[in-house]
Amino acid sequence: MSERPARKASMQSVGSNQLGMRQFNERIVLQAIRLHGALPKADIARMTRLSMQTVSLIVDHLIEDGLLAKEPRSRVRGRIGQPSVPISLRADGAFSIGVKVGRRSLDVLSMDFAGNVRTRETLEYPYPDPHTLFPALEERLARVTAALGDDALKIAGIGVAAPLWLGGWRDFFDTPPDALAAWNDIDIRARIEAMTALPVEFAKDTTAACAAELVMGQGRGIRNFLYLFIGTFIGGGLVIDGRLHAGPGGNAGAIGSLPLIGSKGKRAGQLLNTASVYVLEKAFAAAGVPAEAAHDERAWSTELRALSEAWMRETCPALATAIASSAALLDLEAVVIDGEIDRALLREVISRSDDALAAFDWQGMTRPRLVEGQIGPDARAMGGAILPLYAHFAPKHELFLKPLET
Repeated sequence: MSERPARKASMQSVGSNQLGMRQFNERIVLQAIRLHGALPKADIARMTRLSMQTVSLIVDHLIEDGLLAKEPRSRVRGRIGQPSVPISLRADGAFSIGVKVGRRSLDVLSMDFAGNVRTRETLEYPYPDPHTLFPALEERLARVTAALGDDALKIAGIGVAAPLWLGGWRDFFDTPPDALAAWNDIDIRARIEAMTALPVEFAKDTTAACAAELVMGQGRGIRNFLYLFIGTFIGGGLVIDGRLHAGPGGNAGAIGSLPLIGSKGKRAGQLLNTASVYVLEKAFAAAGVPAEAAHDERAWSTELRALSEAWMRETCPALATAIASSAALLDLEAVVIDGEIDRALLREVISRSDDALAAFDWQGMTRPRLVEGQIGPDARAMGGAILPLYAHFAPKHELFLKPLET
């Protein structure tokens, strides 16, 4: 069907009524409900461009399979006739496990089909030692699986979110010599596959976080955005035309590695050397404050605000430079910023970075709006859990909704 260029694009999914497309169309219906919430059959047909008969058959089949459920009837104000029956995802229809292997912590959680976190296991450490991390991970996988009881039979798979170079940037951590070097020879996905009979999906940690934001957060209303996650190291992901763009090497959106230029044209390292939380941790530690305070509400308390202010004076202009460069290259609608820091501090970072953008010359390009991410510190682990759900239940080669001219 041809598009009509004079009209505004909205987030819709498009199916097919041709024979042999049943599974694709089932996944299109599931995707529409996942991104838009409970919908009557008539709305599903309108959004997917499937016939009402096709939608009715698909919905009834997915209800029988336990993936969809009927909600109580609801009447839309102003409409005459029988109340509609919204169709929603059945939370216990399927489950997945998300694993985040980070530079400071390990998270293992289970997620139901509706995106609710059911169980969680966490391990914190000063640095990731593979000799202790993998045994701890295997124990936590077993506990998370056992906590689901009989529902463990419905686990679609395990999704792993981890830095692509977990052993890199060793100089920034107080670790024993060569403690992180072992990661250079480790295939994280393969090690986890050896622990389980479940299929395992893998993505860069901030790409997984971007997937969570795309599916359950700001991405439901923004089609083109750069995603920034301010963690121990700052990183990012990229969404183009409503689709997660991982890149050929899985490293698209690697914002932390962007080079910065200091005064008199001298190199000032990479963005991660300035805008990462580990920089704030070091400032806190030098002042005799626990490093973990950089990740919670203490960072924006009266006692520590001056230290956070000093960090932001360097971080926000650096973020603005990276954002402006990205906007010129990618023509972004927005930049979504999230992280594992206190929300008040995060909002201050967003506000001050936006102010810094005003100093740039925007001729010839569009200034993107900066918006706060909605998922928070769980984004990487939740993004990991999304990976197997989409491998099994999203339209093949078309994980996210297509534009529909309205």
